[in-house]
Amino acid sequence: MLTDSDIMAVLPARDINRAKDFYRDKLGLEPAESPEDGSLVYRGGHGTGFLVYQTENAGTAKNTQMGWVTDNLEREMEELRGRGVVFEEYDQPGLKTENGVATDEWGKAAWFLDSEGNILNISQRA
Repeated sequence: MLTDSDIMAVLPARDINRAKDFYRDKLGLEPAESPEDGSLVYRGGHGTGFLVYQTENAGTAKNTQMGWVTDNLEREMEELRGRGVVFEEYDQPGLKTENGVATDEWGKAAWFLDSEGNILNISQRA
C-alpha cells in the first residue's frame, strides 16, 4: 500500500549540470544516485527523497514544488543566505512575507527558487 511507501518528489531541470551545482553549492546536497538516464536522485530524512531530471518544461510551475520541514527556520535561512540563496517576498491575499518569512497559526515558511526556476520551500511547524 502507498501508506507504507517512501515518498519522492520529482523536479524538472533545463540544465541538469547547473541544477546539480545549485543543489551542491547552495543547499549542500550531493546526489545519492545518478541513473544512466542522466537524472539525479537525492535522499532526505525518514525515507524521503527527490529526483531531478532534464526537460524543457522546467521553471513553468507557479506553485511550490517541494519543501523541507525544519525545527529552526531562522537558522536554516541564515545558512542558506550565507550560501547565496535569495528568499522570495510575497504580498498577496492569504500570503504576506516579512524578510522572506510568512507566519500563520500553522507555523512559519519561506520560499526560494532553484537554478531552474522551481519554487522550493522550508517551513517550521508551530
